[in-house]
Amino acid sequence: MEGFRHLSVMPDEVVRLLAPKRGGIYLDGTLGGGGHAALIAEQCIPEGGMLIGIDQDREALEAAGRRLAGFGSGIRLLHGNFSELERHLSGLGIERLDGFILDLGVSSHQLDSAGRGFSFQQDAPLDMRMDTSGGETAAELLNELPERELERIIREYGEERWARRIAAFIVKAREEAPLERTLQLADIVKGAIPRAKWEERIHPATRTFQALRIAVNRELESLETGLRAAIERLNPGGRGVVISFHSLEDRIVKQTFRDYASGCICPRHLPLCVCGRKPRVRVLTGRPLTAGEEEIARNPRARSAKMRAIEKL
Repeated sequence: MEGFRHLSVMPDEVVRLLAPKRGGIYLDGTLGGGGHAALIAEQCIPEGGMLIGIDQDREALEAAGRRLAGFGSGIRLLHGNFSELERHLSGLGIERLDGFILDLGVSSHQLDSAGRGFSFQQDAPLDMRMDTSGGETAAELLNELPERELERIIREYGEERWARRIAAFIVKAREEAPLERTLQLADIVKGAIPRAKWEERIHPATRTFQALRIAVNRELESLETGLRAAIERLNPGGRGVVISFHSLEDRIVKQTFRDYASGCICPRHLPLCVCGRKPRVRVLTGRPLTAGEEEIARNPRARSAKMRAIEKL
């Protein structure tokens, strides 16, 4: 655990958009190594504020705990998924938040750690669980799911045009021997996609690995549930910031923010509004913010990051 590495994406933009105030109560629902949390805590902890950090990776929690130790009792760190936000806040007796941040990226530590199975850059067990204390592994899904379900996962979560062929190759391979290792899967995917169709800038297994990680950790379901719960808990004037790293996540964030920002939904032919619906948030980012060239040079994984923010009305 020494050397838990994760460079927080767009830290200055997070602080600017979140605008943490002294004495406020803030949530980092995807704590990671605590980089964003430390910046927020510097602003809110004085005058009785609180920073609540949630993460399902115990190694991340321990690393963040060391980083945030100097803020004393103003820090509350919890093991779990931010989709269980209601339960976590109720357990702390917290009714309202002044702001929240969700950084949906996988940390450098998780990608690079042997044994986690997130990356095809090194040989490791096909695990991919953020929380290694429970749940199905990627290997279990690969060896047990029907071919059609594997195809759906790879197509929907990986946005992979070769999903059907990859699923067929996986099923054929597992008939001969169980799929257990990352390089084993990467080789199967490479064999499934015709060499002439490999993309220049990304490894052919990238989308399949992304799809499995999303499926194993139920990332999209967790995002929608947790995001709506966090918005509901915001005080008027409170702000929410979300950083996503692929189009599926960004689409959920964009649509959720748009839904909360919408007013009347009555049919246009009605002369008067009868639904009574009012906008509940103001969108602060017409278009998502992206990392600048200098940050991308320092942290290449920031290249795909998109940041959106809202303010509760």
